[in-house]
Amino acid sequence: MSCRQLMTEGLKTKLAHRSNSFSLCSIMNAKSGRCSEDCRFCTQSSHYRTNTPVYPLKDTEEIVTDARKAKENGANHFSIVTSGRGLHGKDLSRVIETITAIRDEVGIKICASLGILKTEDFKRLKESGLARYHHNLESSREFFPKICSSHSFQDRLDTIKAARLVGLEICSGGIIGLGESEEDRISLALTLKEYDIDSAVLNILIPLPGTPMADHTPLAVKDILRTIALFRLILPDIPLRLAAGRETALADFLSSAFLAGADGMMIGGYLTKRGRSPEKDLAFVQDIKKIWSKRSPAPHLRPFEVSYLAYLGLEA
Repeated sequence: MSCRQLMTEGLKTKLAHRSNSFSLCSIMNAKSGRCSEDCRFCTQSSHYRTNTPVYPLKDTEEIVTDARKAKENGANHFSIVTSGRGLHGKDLSRVIETITAIRDEVGIKICASLGILKTEDFKRLKESGLARYHHNLESSREFFPKICSSHSFQDRLDTIKAARLVGLEICSGGIIGLGESEEDRISLALTLKEYDIDSAVLNILIPLPGTPMADHTPLAVKDILRTIALFRLILPDIPLRLAAGRETALADFLSSAFLAGADGMMIGGYLTKRGRSPEKDLAFVQDIKKIWSKRSPAPHLRPFEVSYLAYLGLEA
């Protein structure tokens, strides 16, 4: 199926299953660097020489302040993210105290991405007020060994299962543009469907200095849009969120992603990179909703959109 056809079907599916809903989340890099894992795309890995800031777990007051700012910026979810294979001991206890403080003082839906944890850890997190756990699979089962050797794909699946077991919602996804094939991207989407996740995330590789992927060729716009549409068709009922790489990889064609089935974004920046200002993102969301509102439940591309996609070479 051509890119244009996939985008048409992706947008049809989005509007039919999720109407004009748009999901916004914000994250805080609460502990940075010195990660023991060797994920080849990550500047926080201790295996590579990068300029990523290194700091211990931030204090509760600072994280609560960031959560309050996220809510003011229009985010529906706020996620606490920490580097490392998995958070344990005193750091985990401090995060649990912080989650309770956010629940009581801010009133935003709280997420966390704390690495590979056990069922007992997730029980404590849920009791403190955590609503959702974010844990990316990164790529397909088949491709994963090419991007990480310090833990397995199964380790990630087991973490998702443990979080689900205690009743947490699951947010998961991966990074495209790592050198994987379209078949790998479809395989990832099918695994996310199999594990019945509640929210899907697509990152687009930013080749960062110091990592083994620093000189990686960026993924073509057409391939990004095809992937978004395929994910929407495989995962019709849940938010499909664009995160790191959306500004740089799509640039002037960012709006095309939301004509292909995407309906969510991470605002306010990522782990080691800042994004666009929240004000620009919120204005963008309103513009996209206006476009969606003019569509029928089973939309078709209008002539000017066909010409636009042909100009990009996306009809093939």
